[in-house]
Amino acid sequence: MLVMPPCGLGKDEILCRPENPYKFTLLYTLTSCALHGGKQPSSQLMASLSMSARVPIFLLVLLSVFSASSSSPTNGSDTDLAALLAFKAQLADPLGVLARNWTTGTHFCEWLGVSCSRRRKRVTGLSLMDTPLVGSVAPHVGNLSFLSVLHLTNNNLTGSIPAELGRLRRLRYLGLMANSLSNAIPIAIGNLTRLEFLNLALNQLSGHIPHQMLMGMHNLTEIYLEGNDLSGQIPSSLFNNTLALTLIRFGYNSLSGPIPHSIASLSMLEIFVLQDNQLSGTLPQALFNMSRLQVIALTDSGNLTGMIPSNQSFNLPMLNYISLDSNNFYGRFSSGLASCQYLQVISLSGNSFVDVVPTWLPKLVNLETIQLGFNNLTGSIPLGLSNLTKLSTLDLAYGNLTGGIPPELGLLQELSYFYLGVNRLTGEIPASLGNLSKLSYLGLVDNQLSGLVPRTFGGNTALSKLDLSQNILEGNLNFLSDLSKCRQLQTLILQANSFTGPLPSSVGNLTSRLITFVVGYNNLTGGIPIAISNLSNLQWIDLPNNLFTGPIPESIGMLENLVELDLSRNDMLGQIPPQIGMSGSLQRLFLYSNKFSGYMPNNFGNLSLLESIDLSNNQFSSAIPQSLFHLNKLTQLDLSHNSFSGALPADVSGLRQLNQMDLSSNSLTGSIPQMFGQLNMLTYLNMSYNLFEGSTLGPLEKLKSLTSLDLSSNNLSGTIPMFLANFTFLTTLNLSFNRLEGQIPEGGVFSNLTLQSLVGNAGLCGAPRLRFPPCIERSHFSKRHFLQFLLPALALAFHYRNNKKRRRPYFTPTAKCRARRRNWTGSSAGPGGRRRREPVGVGRKSPTTTVGVYKTVGLQLPTSDGDRRRMVPRVPTTRPT
Repeated sequence: MLVMPPCGLGKDEILCRPENPYKFTLLYTLTSCALHGGKQPSSQLMASLSMSARVPIFLLVLLSVFSASSSSPTNGSDTDLAALLAFKAQLADPLGVLARNWTTGTHFCEWLGVSCSRRRKRVTGLSLMDTPLVGSVAPHVGNLSFLSVLHLTNNNLTGSIPAELGRLRRLRYLGLMANSLSNAIPIAIGNLTRLEFLNLALNQLSGHIPHQMLMGMHNLTEIYLEGNDLSGQIPSSLFNNTLALTLIRFGYNSLSGPIPHSIASLSMLEIFVLQDNQLSGTLPQALFNMSRLQVIALTDSGNLTGMIPSNQSFNLPMLNYISLDSNNFYGRFSSGLASCQYLQVISLSGNSFVDVVPTWLPKLVNLETIQLGFNNLTGSIPLGLSNLTKLSTLDLAYGNLTGGIPPELGLLQELSYFYLGVNRLTGEIPASLGNLSKLSYLGLVDNQLSGLVPRTFGGNTALSKLDLSQNILEGNLNFLSDLSKCRQLQTLILQANSFTGPLPSSVGNLTSRLITFVVGYNNLTGGIPIAISNLSNLQWIDLPNNLFTGPIPESIGMLENLVELDLSRNDMLGQIPPQIGMSGSLQRLFLYSNKFSGYMPNNFGNLSLLESIDLSNNQFSSAIPQSLFHLNKLTQLDLSHNSFSGALPADVSGLRQLNQMDLSSNSLTGSIPQMFGQLNMLTYLNMSYNLFEGSTLGPLEKLKSLTSLDLSSNNLSGTIPMFLANFTFLTTLNLSFNRLEGQIPEGGVFSNLTLQSLVGNAGLCGAPRLRFPPCIERSHFSKRHFLQFLLPALALAFHYRNNKKRRRPYFTPTAKCRARRRNWTGSSAGPGGRRRREPVGVGRKSPTTTVGVYKTVGLQLPTSDGDRRRMVPRVPTTRPT
């Protein structure tokens, strides 16, 4: 009997199958089925072939000659060559892969990545993975009419998927994963009726999934669309005709709406992944009754909701992975999961389940991951979890668990991730946890754990992160010497406990891998040990809210990777060591609420990555170094409540990213720099309680993003600028206790301003609701009040001049005598009681002149008897004849 090889996809074709979602293995199969439509030969045909030994030799020779002649180049081969050359011409080839292998001196069937049929020499496979090729896919590829495999994974292909690929009727494998293809999926893809494998994952495809895309793909078994920008709903009829589907991966897109109920028809489905989308609604109940289903991954899928069915309608015997994290499922954990004996991963965190930690979990002996955190867990931690010897991840955080941590959990030798944070656990930390030699992460943050930190933690040699913060742990930090055995440790967080005593010098013996060291909000005393500088990779040192004293060690400047230094709210003193200016990676510096004094180092200008600096509530003096105002990444600057003096530099334009500035409560002088107008990112500005002066706030006119402005308690003068009323975002304004004057603007922030924001400016007017006096209109004053005072003065001068000219030449002798007597009638008592006569004009006004003035301005004359007597003498009004 003649034994035939199994049939594949055609002669010399490449059959590509996914080994896992992102790794593929090429299986080369040689077949002899070209004449039989890809089917295995029948037994009758096999028998007839076995008789070929009795065929005369010359017939076999003729047959071989005929076969040789039929394999000569044809027009079809020319078409394939032209298509391949067009494909090559449209791509950049930075590594010269095609340039070296696709040469005219070699038949294209021997080119790298090209497979051909044996008899016709037609291209059946084009497989160029990880080349990398750059550019778009030529539409000429659609002319490779015998192509059954197109595999161009992990290149740098751009542009659209050519619609011409829809002409490849023989195509069974299409793999374009991990490129930069964009735009919509062409509808013509739906013409590929023989397609078995479709992978368009990890591109930049957008738009909706075409409704008719899978309508004719009856043989499709696997489809990958994840990691694109696809949007819209999954068409309800998308899976109606794809009964052979075993794998669906649509995750990491922006798909919305419900999951189609047509999923229920996919009885062969094994892997179902829709995570990281924007889906909504309830899950099709049939999804939990699919006997072949192994993977359900719906993590962070949007707003999926509902209850998970229990035993009666739950039948997933092959399930080994279920992830429904970060949705809105509610109710109790489904007891149907207890029958999933192959289950390895159960991840239901970040939902609204209300339940105890299921007691059936210990029955699932294959479990490797349990994630039930971020739900409303109640009760205690079951002791039976210690039976899950394969368990590597246990996450029960963010619930309401009570009781203690079972010491039996120290038996979980495979455990690497253990998170019980944000519960109400009490008691001491079991020393048995030190037996977990594979433990990488231990998070017990925000519970009510008490007692000492076990010295056995030194046995967790794989530990990379330890977070014991926000508990009631006590004692000293001598256990740091035990943690020095944990050479993989990168993060150590001990803040918000009740630790006492000094920070031991053994901190310098911790592994140099340590990146984060946080011990704030305790009762630690003494100074910061110099040995801390041994931790050369430290990026975060957070020691706030302790009782540390002494200066900052100069050796901290040796930490070249330091990103954040927080020593705030201690009793530290001395000057800031200039060596800190050498920490070129420093981004955040918090030294507020200490007793630091002296000057700010000038080399702070070298901290080019600095984003936040807070030195408030200290005793710094001298001027603010000009170099500070050239830090172009700085977003927060707080120097308030110190004794900084002098004027601000004229050029502050380097602070273009500054968002908040607080210079209040210092002794700064001078005017507001004109360059302040270039700080257009500023939203908070406080310059109160200084000695700033000047008659204009014009430099602030361009700060239209301000939400809070405080200039109170300075010596600013001039008027309040009207532009402040036009600042859309300004909600807080304080200009009190300055020397401002004039009209208070209306509208904007002034509509809700209170008296406290403007008090202490005696020259302000307007705003009657704030009890300021009304403003006097300048135009009215100029026409009325000005004339009221000017005209009497002019009339007096004019009349007095005329009187002098009239009196002497025109008086008669009789009049002269009268005048002489009249000039001496006003007298006062002199020495010895004698009356002293005073001439008119010395200490008294001439009655005649007074009358003239009153008449001139049209005012009422005096009417008292005394006044009338003084006005009796007449002044001649006509010249004597």
